[in-house]
Amino acid sequence: MRVLVIGSGGREHALAWKLAQSPRVSKLICAPGNPGTAALGENVPIQADNINALLNLVLQEKIDFTVVGPEDPLSMGLVDQFTERGYAVFGPTQRAARLESSKVFTRKLCKHHAIPSGEFGSFTDPDAVRKYVREHGVPTVIKADGLARGKGVYVCRTVEETEAAVKDIMLDRIFGDAGKEVVVEEFLSGEEASVLAFTDGRNIYPMESAQDHKPARDNDEGPNTGGMGAYSPAPVITPALSAQIEREILVPTVHAMNTEECPYIGVLYAGIMVTRSGPKVLEFNVRFGDPETQPILMRLKSDLLEVLEAVTKGELDKVTLEWDTRPAVCVVMASGGYPGSYEKGKEITGLVEASKLTDVTVFHAGTAEKDGHLFTNGGRVLGVTALGDTVAEAQARAYDAVRTIHFDDAHYRTDIADRAVNR
Repeated sequence: MRVLVIGSGGREHALAWKLAQSPRVSKLICAPGNPGTAALGENVPIQADNINALLNLVLQEKIDFTVVGPEDPLSMGLVDQFTERGYAVFGPTQRAARLESSKVFTRKLCKHHAIPSGEFGSFTDPDAVRKYVREHGVPTVIKADGLARGKGVYVCRTVEETEAAVKDIMLDRIFGDAGKEVVVEEFLSGEEASVLAFTDGRNIYPMESAQDHKPARDNDEGPNTGGMGAYSPAPVITPALSAQIEREILVPTVHAMNTEECPYIGVLYAGIMVTRSGPKVLEFNVRFGDPETQPILMRLKSDLLEVLEAVTKGELDKVTLEWDTRPAVCVVMASGGYPGSYEKGKEITGLVEASKLTDVTVFHAGTAEKDGHLFTNGGRVLGVTALGDTVAEAQARAYDAVRTIHFDDAHYRTDIADRAVNR
């Protein structure tokens, strides 16, 4: 089969890496891809949001199956347009993608269908936000309604911090139109985890759990990012809790989407807060998480193409997934200054040496190649991922590889997976 992967980040490199292992893949094309995906197949310089050009590419290259990595083309209706033309594609429709593209939609859906989540209010007027915060108090969480690449979330512990969030999102519009409306949510205490599941709109098949690290600095300090690292499995998600999340959150959500006449087909990513009163939804994403995908796919032993096809055909019940029992840890190496401003074009060295380490794979995210040399080309540059017999061993291997790789002003957290190790 001729397979197309859409996107250019670490998630897409991981997807391409796993799909390339399928004996059924005869050609792999990535659009636009990155230097990591170029080593697995062919990169084509078409951006993920250029749907017309991607449609032409599928026609010209006789693509048999397309996998969409990032959220933007999903929210723009790429799957709808591909499906209308009879092209096999993995991902939810534009209406179903509202689970991520509109936090207001998701909060109202959860409330209407009694899916466990925090209390909330939604507003288009900054003064109304201020009034709500005065009435409900702090701490609270303020989120841009639309897509903000994981950065439109503000955990506000003081009134002054809520004012700063309102200014950034609603007045200065640093996230563009995503900030036309905001959601003010109840602050939930507990431990976070990521639960990703395949669903064909009828069947649900959860993957192994993971835990992301959003804040930029150690000890969960600093601004939120797209993710500074992840590990799988997350010990907080016990078998009993996993069954509860499936029963109380995943199943009702898929049912709710069917009831709303926008069936959900693809990967359903539930960001969960494990509170004293049970698991609650923090957010939904409508695609593979980044960087959770890297450790999860490192552990997947089954043919990824087989399960993705089964989802699109409504035959998920015919698939059985096999997992490596060993844990995996991914440490993100980022450009200095991320998630704020940062410089590009720093030469990267040490990748060859890192790739020789046992059970280590380095996924490219924000890199560029020129004249045989690699350079930084984004905020999150690399996802250094390792397997180990224990979480501590996987963590040690990942950091050994990180210390082998160098570029000026490299930034990474030093405590990825500490929570699991300390258990």
